[in-house]
Amino acid sequence: MDWQRINFDWNRARSFLAVAEEGSFSAAARVLNMTQPTLGRQIAALEAELKVTLFERVANRLELTQSGLRLLPHVQSMRDAATAFSLTATGQAQAIEGTVVISASEVDAAFRLPQLIASLRAQEPGIEIELVVSNEPSDLKRREADIAIRSFRPQQPDLIGRKLGEVDIWLYGTESLLTPWRTISDLADIRDLPMIGFDRARAIQGLLNAKGWQLDASDFPVITSNQLLQMELCKAGVGLAMFPDDVGDMQPGLSRAFESFGPPTRIPVWLVSHQELRTSLRVRRVFDFLAEALSSQLSRSNEAQQ
Repeated sequence: MDWQRINFDWNRARSFLAVAEEGSFSAAARVLNMTQPTLGRQIAALEAELKVTLFERVANRLELTQSGLRLLPHVQSMRDAATAFSLTATGQAQAIEGTVVISASEVDAAFRLPQLIASLRAQEPGIEIELVVSNEPSDLKRREADIAIRSFRPQQPDLIGRKLGEVDIWLYGTESLLTPWRTISDLADIRDLPMIGFDRARAIQGLLNAKGWQLDASDFPVITSNQLLQMELCKAGVGLAMFPDDVGDMQPGLSRAFESFGPPTRIPVWLVSHQELRTSLRVRRVFDFLAEALSSQLSRSNEAQQ
């Protein structure tokens, strides 16, 4: 190994990667928790060390130079190797104390996790919990989270998952909104009943139409991907929204819509972690606790529906 050929500061390479991926000095400084002038000095020092120009300003935009573009894949590989190094090291930790990061959707975080985390903290006061709340799946391989609650089975070979159960998803609305529709016998007859859409891709529209509804864009006058806002809009009578039955059934003022036709869909609930992290005592403890608690929670909900 010719150590003399590695003649640049690796921390400065990390700064270069952050600017390249975040798109600006200000955004990169935020994610790296440093000031913008400090970041700028690191990039300038790296350019001096490597004797290349990495970025240039083009019409008020920051763009990679040809040299920067050629170097970017290599520093991304360095990032991936450093992440793998950190994962392996974390996996060897046998101390029960420390932080475990859990990724969950807004519905899971707000309605399923609070009591579970209270119980976990009472049992394991040395374990600190950080919650990443997002409806987009966290990248476990890049350490965005240690454990994730998901509605789909993990496909990557170095991720492990446990299916905890399944949950019915229903449309919910206020009784005043639903009363005129209680006697309907054909879903195709539903017209001008306002729905709360999740996104402009009309995923809910496609799902319901496949079940016999005949909806178009005009039936979705309000769209938001924020599930907690969907809940409040639904309670305000703005329209119908879709929620898991163990969550929707507990909401004051909301009722299931068109129950005689059955739930529009049913989704699995998976608990997922990186295989390296399962060798960490504290991550394994949290994983096993959540698996047991969430499984019991879903089982009780399913028994109550029977």
